[in-house]
Amino acid sequence: MTSARSHSSRPATFLVVLDADSTLIHDEVIELLAEEAGARAEVAEITERAMRGELDFEASLRERVRTLGGLPVSVFERVGERIRVTDGVPELVAGVQAAGGRVAVVSGGFHELLDPLGERLGLDHWRANRLGVRDGVLTGEVDGPVVDAAAKAQSLLFWAADAGVHLRQTVAIGDGANDLRMMAEAGLSIAFNAKPRVRAEADLVIDRQDLAQVLPLLGLRG
Repeated sequence: MTSARSHSSRPATFLVVLDADSTLIHDEVIELLAEEAGARAEVAEITERAMRGELDFEASLRERVRTLGGLPVSVFERVGERIRVTDGVPELVAGVQAAGGRVAVVSGGFHELLDPLGERLGLDHWRANRLGVRDGVLTGEVDGPVVDAAAKAQSLLFWAADAGVHLRQTVAIGDGANDLRMMAEAGLSIAFNAKPRVRAEADLVIDRQDLAQVLPLLGLRG
């Protein structure tokens, strides 16, 4: 389940792939949704453990999504208005694309909220989970295969091949254990606002909450 903007047939010069929650955006979208269901504290605790690598991601996601059962689909608009894009994202996207690169996002979150963001920010590709809906109400289930660590790595490989980019010209940016396989495939891995395990395994660490800080690392701004 992917979305993308149209491209020319000319190969890209490089590819930057970001995680969404706590990377592209400040928020954990599953927690904003859970707050609407009165389950934010419970879900936040599960999310924290999953991002530290203490829980299986797919099992933890399904457990968290179950708390959303019964919410109306109108919740997407309400939550979407609350999402805060991380500082520096427009500058990062513009800088990468101006240099002939592509920017993609792969998320353990949800298309229902990432699609509007992807369009608004001008991302080249994005991929996420979908939530089950029946009669205008969330079922509490994930619709289709879960976007887990393996799917994130596969997405980076697919988008690189699609863009004609060698893996050494790829960059992966993430914060949680679910990003590590993707980061291991990339030519350069950057831990952003990251958990200790991710910081330890990444090539570079950015502590400042500003994704424009990636640009000088790519030689795009002095």
